[in-house]
Amino acid sequence: MNPARPTVRGPRAAVLALAILAVGVGACSADPGTAGTGASTSAAPAATSAGSAAAPQARQLDHTLDDDLYAAAAGNDTAQVRDLIARGADMETRGDHGRTPLVAATKNKAAEAAVALIEAGADVNAKDDLQDSAYLYAGAEGLDQILEATLRHGADLRSVNRYGGTALIPASEHAHVTTVRMLIAAGVDVNHVNKPQWTALQEAVVYGDGSPRYQETVTALLAAGADPQIRDAEGRTALQNAERLDQDAIVALLR
Repeated sequence: MNPARPTVRGPRAAVLALAILAVGVGACSADPGTAGTGASTSAAPAATSAGSAAAPQARQLDHTLDDDLYAAAAGNDTAQVRDLIARGADMETRGDHGRTPLVAATKNKAAEAAVALIEAGADVNAKDDLQDSAYLYAGAEGLDQILEATLRHGADLRSVNRYGGTALIPASEHAHVTTVRMLIAAGVDVNHVNKPQWTALQEAVVYGDGSPRYQETVTALLAAGADPQIRDAEGRTALQNAERLDQDAIVALLR
């Protein structure tokens, strides 16, 4: 017996004993209960937090894949393009100036990446903010590898650029001879008139210099049925414009 602590007897002792017992039982039951409740309470917010974080993370992942595809396409990283497509990147996502990865690749002359996108199903007729599609831009700039792929995968031969012209008109303007022949063979209308009132033949004359490349272009257009009598906004025929610009070789072809 500890002499410093007197023995408690009687009703007070019973009450104290009961109190001590109650505290002990409460403590014993509180430990597992508190742990269980605490785990449950803390787990619920954790699960909610994890759940709420999961959706944005998934969206961020998709967004990153799309951004990566756009960059890989513009940079002509064909292997990366194929890998990102396989992982679910959106081939029709829009980047700078409303360009899809395919349009970005085409405008960067990234031919291999562009073809990989086309073969994977990218829309060859999707236009950017300037109304350029992969098909139209490839035709205008003489990007024959891309153009050939667009023609095999549903290029709309009647689609027009912001000037109301088919792909054949700027191709003729720049005397991309092989491109002109490809577009003619595909069936593009050789006599389509754009908003400034030019046909492909007129543009080959007005914007040309009469050099051998332009002579080949004019020859191909005439052979395909281009009408030299269609007049421009000033009322001039292609022949009259060739005469005015002293393009003697072109004049000879038109006569």
